[in-house]
Amino acid sequence: MLRFVGGTAIALPLAACGAGGGNENRLRIAYQQFGSGQVMEDYLTRVIEQFTTERPEVVVELVPIVAAEHDYFTKNELMMSSARTAPDLVYEDTFILQADVEAGYLRPITELVEAWPTWEAVFEPGRTAVTADDGEIYAVPTHTDTRALWYHSGLFEEAGIELPWAPTTWEELLETFRTLQSELGEDVIPFNIFSGKAQGEKASMQGFEMLLYGTQDTLYDEESQLWQLGSQGFADSLDFIRTVFEEGLTPNLGDALDPNVGETIYNSWLPEGRLAVNLDGSWISQNWIEGAPGEWPEWSDVMQLATMPTQDGADPGFVTLSGGWSWALPALSSRSELAWEFLQQMLTVENMTELAVTDNQIAIREDIAAQEDYLGYSPTVEFFTELVPDATYRPAYAPYPQVSAAIQTAMETVMTGQGSVEEAQAAYDEDVIGIVGEDGAEQAG
Repeated sequence: MLRFVGGTAIALPLAACGAGGGNENRLRIAYQQFGSGQVMEDYLTRVIEQFTTERPEVVVELVPIVAAEHDYFTKNELMMSSARTAPDLVYEDTFILQADVEAGYLRPITELVEAWPTWEAVFEPGRTAVTADDGEIYAVPTHTDTRALWYHSGLFEEAGIELPWAPTTWEELLETFRTLQSELGEDVIPFNIFSGKAQGEKASMQGFEMLLYGTQDTLYDEESQLWQLGSQGFADSLDFIRTVFEEGLTPNLGDALDPNVGETIYNSWLPEGRLAVNLDGSWISQNWIEGAPGEWPEWSDVMQLATMPTQDGADPGFVTLSGGWSWALPALSSRSELAWEFLQQMLTVENMTELAVTDNQIAIREDIAAQEDYLGYSPTVEFFTELVPDATYRPAYAPYPQVSAAIQTAMETVMTGQGSVEEAQAAYDEDVIGIVGEDGAEQAG
């Protein structure tokens, strides 16, 4: 953990982590530290220096949580459950926000944001994502993202596949993967799709749901307000997962079930030409910029993008999932006024534009999206920003994190061959009924 006094960083022993005390001029900020990346720490350090220049009496402690995605949520919630350990600002994935609201971990900030002039610059989907069922706003969204197929053009050329690649159906995807496999041999992995419990929400969102929302079915029906069971789209998505793993078109199971496989993909497999296609997010080129762990100056010449097709080419012809992160105020913090003051400094146009550029983010605010530095920061930003209007968002309801875990279990069942598609779907349906009750779900179709 790091403490900043007037902008100077001091390393602290773990014993200093307890919130304790009544010092109203101390802030603790908890966030997910993504592997070896330093983007968030650098950004927060810069903001702390700005803030403490005007408020030198304030002590700011950074609490980076280095953990796989689902472990981060658990550790974060444990911290927020006690007044002794609760941070004053916490970084929340919008998909977990509703669950944390229902658990009583977060305080509403509706009055604060509605009096903040910048709130109107937040795109409507972003405002909706941080509004709970009770109508109150519980966080400020920082950015969004979209997802697509990243592919290694050199490997495609070596395999004799025409560029640019623009698959229109799942069957075309599979044909390409099989061609890559037959032409390039065992040294090249044709395709990566995050799958299984070890990958957490990555498996659900940028794996399974990128398939499911390309079918005629969904996880949750907004009209009936019920979770869907037994859908054909769910079965077809599981069957796609089963097919690519059974045919050896993916990383081997040992790698696929490694919670840190993402770093291997970004820092080794793609730069070294060992992975041909990766279904992933708009932000991943941050791993290849100057000074990054997997620095790769040639990435923009080698890596190209294709949209993820719908199952049979149905409109709009592609699928993308959007999500995003936000900053929230824990309910048990006694320093919410100071935390809100600090948060406004974090979210200035200058700071958020610089973070978007550094972290390969897709803007969630009109004022950021209009900045020249944002519009020109990456050769991929225009492609991913254009996907936003057609993006699908995960069901923003409290049961979703548990439903997501059930999806990951079903994926793992078929990817490892421990059960059939039918068995995995039946187990998922049982899990969902256990989560939302008989009255909260219905048979699809």
